[in-house]
Amino acid sequence: MRYALGVKLFSDGALVVAFSDRYTALGSENPAKAAGLRLGDLIISANGQPVRSNEDLTSAIQAAGGAPLTVLYRRGESQCTAVLTPTRDENGCYKAGIWVRDSGAGIGTLSFIDPLHGTFAGLGHSISDADTGAELTLLSGEIVPVTVTGCVRGVAGSPGELRGEFAASPVGRVLANDAAGVYGSYSGPAAGQSVEVANLQEVTTGPAELWATVEGTAAKAYAVRIERVTMTGTDPNRNLLIRVTDQTLLEKTGGIVQGMSGSPIVQNGRLAAVLTHVLVNDPAKGYAIFAATMLEKADAAA
Repeated sequence: MRYALGVKLFSDGALVVAFSDRYTALGSENPAKAAGLRLGDLIISANGQPVRSNEDLTSAIQAAGGAPLTVLYRRGESQCTAVLTPTRDENGCYKAGIWVRDSGAGIGTLSFIDPLHGTFAGLGHSISDADTGAELTLLSGEIVPVTVTGCVRGVAGSPGELRGEFAASPVGRVLANDAAGVYGSYSGPAAGQSVEVANLQEVTTGPAELWATVEGTAAKAYAVRIERVTMTGTDPNRNLLIRVTDQTLLEKTGGIVQGMSGSPIVQNGRLAAVLTHVLVNDPAKGYAIFAATMLEKADAAA
């Protein structure tokens, strides 16, 4: 269990992340807005042609030659259609007035590997678009090892982050980008040490260890305290509230920073939980999800 990883995801569609208005003598124009599209919408086809990249959408717009396009998109759990009529710019190119994104990448932590099923789990939360907050709808993805090269220290009101270098060779394939983490098949070498997963009832308030990689490739154990355990909460990412008590970690990172998501929390020699989020106004504190929950999801994704 536990080492820093890079996650690369390719979205099953083109996510609307920004609008770009054109200003003419008639005023402001934006075909996408006029058609009713919003930030966070996921465009999946245009005039019946699948859209899985920025290039696919651009090609469909140009092929229409200024004629209206029927756009199929997802908004939340709903599938919708819109009629979009591109405008022609000064260079003769047709524009829809939107910026889209078809992929994402970031640093997190590989929480554990289940050798019995050949699966992995990481992050403890989904990968979302940085601009819109929309969860990326997965088409394909991979994980690669990361060497942590630096850290921006977290302070109250400004979460810090780990910085690192991605390895070239993937060690796993992402099969699910879930609200409770990223999951998939693992094909890399054995990593970390073997521990049993604690049952939910075995996780209690009190001292524990947070295994995190904040430099290089090796994880180290840092002292934390589990301050609250919630069995019935509606948000699975916040089953536990933890506080970093290890002075070495506090001095180096300020507590919990972005990139540490997925770090295992071990209590009484068992994998109790996985770190998910930092409290922005108090970087010494963060939330965690039960490891047992993530193990179920990892095996279901296989």
